[in-house]
Amino acid sequence: MRITGAKVFEKEGHFSGRDLFTEGQRICGPSEEAGRETIEAGGLYAIPMLVDIHFHGCDGVDFCDGTEESIQKIADYQLKSGIGAICPATMTYPEERLREIARGAAAHVNQAGADLVGINMEGPFINIQKKGAQNGAYVQKPDAAMFKRLQESAGGLFKLCDIAPEVEGAMEVIQEISSHTVISLAHTCTSYETAREAFERGASHVTHLYNAMPGISHREPGPVIAALEAGAEVELIADGIHIHPAMVRTTFRLFGDDHVILVSDSMMAAGLPDGNYSLGGQEVTVQGPKAVLTHNPETIAGSVTNLMDCVRTAVLRMGIPLESAVKAASVNPARSIGIDADYGSLGDGKLANILLVDEELRIVHMIHKGIKIY
Repeated sequence: MRITGAKVFEKEGHFSGRDLFTEGQRICGPSEEAGRETIEAGGLYAIPMLVDIHFHGCDGVDFCDGTEESIQKIADYQLKSGIGAICPATMTYPEERLREIARGAAAHVNQAGADLVGINMEGPFINIQKKGAQNGAYVQKPDAAMFKRLQESAGGLFKLCDIAPEVEGAMEVIQEISSHTVISLAHTCTSYETAREAFERGASHVTHLYNAMPGISHREPGPVIAALEAGAEVELIADGIHIHPAMVRTTFRLFGDDHVILVSDSMMAAGLPDGNYSLGGQEVTVQGPKAVLTHNPETIAGSVTNLMDCVRTAVLRMGIPLESAVKAASVNPARSIGIDADYGSLGDGKLANILLVDEELRIVHMIHKGIKIY
């Protein structure tokens, strides 16, 4: 098909006035075959389908259910929301349970939803003092051999591994496995100095920046400033609950839109009404846009939104430029986990996963692998 008249997002972070052409499942250069069907998209923006590399569930199911039914339900919901590739996160569980989840993911064959392109291992190598909504009963020291066993069960799907760098054995594990997977600092009490050493040893990513970690102080700069100086990439949950809009704007200015990755961190209540749900074996109460642990309402338990809604919130309510928000939700996450040959941008040869959105970022047309589905 040919898409004409749209403002096309370019991976460098700007919009151009070119036409888009697709042939089969992929974007291609102009050709007579590619132009047989035309979509007139005047007044619309053409952006890549998004890539969410940190979320737990949606539509009443959790990735940690470990079942084909749950994974496919997640994939279907995400695709309808404008997300073309997903890298869901595990919670803190014992190795046996994580192995079951890994095997379930490795066996998944996508029917028609978003592609499962990886797994984000958020627990159990964290600091129990900053466990947040993770289950403290299963927190353990970092273990490279355990990670390698799980990676084998997952068929190589683990793209990120979260580690609190201050806990015993963390630095050695970071150094040993960082050449095989992205190491992300998370759920941590780390100092600036310890975080800096972790980045020097191979860490390159920070999980949901500001949440479950020390803040910034003029005498204790902490992991945020260590990440800034190391040129690390940082996740932001722009749902309007986890981070104040001023801090979202400040983070984009400090780190630059090349280093910010928008994530949803959604749990199973995303897409569903208020009520009681669960996350990592713990009860969660959802009221309006906020999810908290039922037994500890001070603790936020993920989000109840999706990544496309986070982009809308960032742009329409927080003042983030559209180009920066799209880049942080497509180009950057795809590059981070090494799937940018197929996903995250609209260059020739990439999968034809295209959203045509209006000024309010409502989806007008959705093209998935070259087929118009919405």
